[in-house]
Amino acid sequence: MGDLPLLPGRNGRRRYVALGDSFTEGVGDRSKNLPNGVRGWADRVAEKLAKAQPGWEYANLAIRSKRLRHIIDEQLEPAVAMEPALITLYAGGNDILDFGTDTGALMAEYEALVARLAATGATLVLFTGFDVKVSAVLEPLKKRNTLYNRRVRMIAEKYGAVLVDYWALDAFHDRRMWDADRLHMSKAGHKYLASQVLDQLGVPHKISPLDWEPPAKLSLREWERKQRRWVHDWVLPLFGRKLRGVTLGDALTPRWPEPVKVPRKGGLKKLVKKSSAVRGNRPGSGGS
Repeated sequence: MGDLPLLPGRNGRRRYVALGDSFTEGVGDRSKNLPNGVRGWADRVAEKLAKAQPGWEYANLAIRSKRLRHIIDEQLEPAVAMEPALITLYAGGNDILDFGTDTGALMAEYEALVARLAATGATLVLFTGFDVKVSAVLEPLKKRNTLYNRRVRMIAEKYGAVLVDYWALDAFHDRRMWDADRLHMSKAGHKYLASQVLDQLGVPHKISPLDWEPPAKLSLREWERKQRRWVHDWVLPLFGRKLRGVTLGDALTPRWPEPVKVPRKGGLKKLVKKSSAVRGNRPGSGGS
């Protein structure tokens, strides 16, 4: 297959770098054999790029729970230094959930980050945020999310970025597109989002939505039981972490901190298996 016109590479190099938080790290799309135990839409995009155009490299610097300031401080300079041809950025979603966030100041920082990334000359992909209907408790955040999305659309147009309007993707109104915490996409959600990114970039793929039956209606008792379980398993721990000033990403490192060449066949799982085999054969590695 010939070169894709939108992604010709940069300095003769095809390199994709993903920045962000749990959305881009892949939380909700579990895969025990991949770094941090997840896969996600960005891995899938990298694999389809390599299948369409052999030679693509991929780095993913995203870590769950990171705020915009962390992404600027920890991910921006390493990403720019990699001289990518393609950058994806989703940032600010965790800030919106924080108490006391100044949305105007947040978006000014976001635009400064986008300006720096756009100046690299890479194809830049930005995302609006989805209006997740998890609970009436979070409805006051809707105004922040609306302002965030409006500014992201304006910034994307100003800097010539590709926009994936996540907010407008009706498929995500189905609860099966979401993980048990209702804040992160499920495997099906990540696959669908990958298809939307690839479509925006003009990259061929065969990812198609699942042909689901309509979701079963819950009885009042079933709904109440699910609500209690959700509050116990996800909401209370979330607020507990906020009170303690800790996050789920504190002990994690980026999944793909340096660019790796994505195999055209077998994808990133093949790369991990190969790497594991090499480590297992090293003297003193603990291999049998």
